[in-house]
Amino acid sequence: MPRTALLLMDLQKCHLSHVADDYLPRAVRALRAARAAGVPVIHVALRLRPGHVDAHPRNKTFGALPLHLFTPDDPGAAIHPDVAPADGEIVVYKNRVSAFAGNNLHQILAAQGIDHLVLAGIATGGIVLSTALQAADLDYRVTVLTDACADPRPALHDTLVNDVLARRGEVTTVESWGHTLRTGA
Repeated sequence: MPRTALLLMDLQKCHLSHVADDYLPRAVRALRAARAAGVPVIHVALRLRPGHVDAHPRNKTFGALPLHLFTPDDPGAAIHPDVAPADGEIVVYKNRVSAFAGNNLHQILAAQGIDHLVLAGIATGGIVLSTALQAADLDYRVTVLTDACADPRPALHDTLVNDVLARRGEVTTVESWGHTLRTGA
């Protein structure tokens, strides 16, 4: 039987500071809807090794980061308390843009029999896009919660959701997804 998981991605304190204030309550609603319906929740966060030994200097995104950011000791890299993992929820750390990068997420999903990923996170032009494309290539069914994803550039968010991600999977809102979970429709 097909199984769905909600991936809450990069909902770290530092990332939330780059998007609109009304974003977090929508992510919280997605999390509550999943938990209420018994949908497994997997939290994905960016974490680099101390000294960033896993970030090549040529990497435009990660090579230039100050060495104290996104390490286990960085308070800004913590998952925001409003969407913090509950007991038993899986936390996966990545070291690049995609939720699948530098970890065993694919193995965890396979072991749990999960074949449908519902995506929520920051930023639409980063982890959401990269994860959706890789998940589609790995033959997962993909649903993007448009209002539980955000980007520092709202116009980019709109373009990606409407013109790119809709071609790779389903796009819907937290409310619509929650309704589907409650009614089974």
